[in-house]
Amino acid sequence: MSSARLGSALESLTIPVGALIGAMLLFGLFMLMLGQNPLEVYGLIYQGGFSSAFSWQNTLSRAAPLILTALCVALPAQAGLMIIGSEGALVLGGLTAAVIGHAMTGMPPISVKIAMALGGLLSGGLWIAAAGALRQYRGINETISSLLLTYIAIALFNHMVEGPLRDPASLNKPSTAPIGDASMLGNFPGLDVHWGLGFGIIFCIAMYILVKRTTWGFGLRIVGGNARAARLAGLPVGPLVLAACFLGGAASGLAGMVEVAAVHGNANASLMAGYGYAGILVAFIARQNPLAIIPVAILLGGISASGGMLQRRLDLPDATVLVLQGMAFLLVLASETLYGRIKLFKPREVAA
Repeated sequence: MSSARLGSALESLTIPVGALIGAMLLFGLFMLMLGQNPLEVYGLIYQGGFSSAFSWQNTLSRAAPLILTALCVALPAQAGLMIIGSEGALVLGGLTAAVIGHAMTGMPPISVKIAMALGGLLSGGLWIAAAGALRQYRGINETISSLLLTYIAIALFNHMVEGPLRDPASLNKPSTAPIGDASMLGNFPGLDVHWGLGFGIIFCIAMYILVKRTTWGFGLRIVGGNARAARLAGLPVGPLVLAACFLGGAASGLAGMVEVAAVHGNANASLMAGYGYAGILVAFIARQNPLAIIPVAILLGGISASGGMLQRRLDLPDATVLVLQGMAFLLVLASETLYGRIKLFKPREVAA
């Protein structure tokens, strides 16, 4: 590897890591203002997310949907689009999977699971592809349209769960009819971690190969770099943009299916746990790299898993970790201005 490429790789690693360290320091000052010992808080975050087998299992289970929702941001970003509507694709994917799972009750479990996965993929993909189409063919900003589509998806989800699709047996917490134990996703052998984590890792690896190692991915990255130049080169810009948005939305829709088939057993308000919004942070820290999404999602999953311990030990709100995530998001966004300005390796001068 040349010194220039090595310097670029180290820059891509150093800047987000530095932003995370800065967020930890700011969060420590915030805890200090609340009368808490920052070192004790950091220790509890580590203990709640990474100190034991139970903690790791909780962390990995929380990381599974983050991996998939982060792809909803990272894949359209390869085409130059900033999509933030993964929460909407997730809830629609979960709702579709719940409806299909209940409708196919009594059929072979494997066929039910495949149908639920396909339903989640399709509904999430089409929803985000709509934001891409609005940008490509109507010139509407994709960030705004994807956010508005998320509000529409959540409103539609609430209407269906609390109205036409509500299970009469769900009294205090409106939900759809259960999909049945036979249709639930199992766990990895010997672990209390569902197969959703495996789906996320496989999806990330497949998307990395597609984007970085194929001519389709090369064309997509050209579109993201300069859409006008891509058109002059004869590339099908519209189909490439729509395909990237569809794949990203499909990943987020699959996350909704996993939450229904591996965690809840039906569609209810618990699907709106903020995984779609947290996925934005994961994608930015990972610099939109599908492979880097995996360790970043595990890190954020561990931080999220520690919220309960902070509440029990220090009497802090369970949402305290969201403050840390918010600080990290702001600093990661601010650190974008540093790329290209930090030279870790200077190019060698060529003798005359």
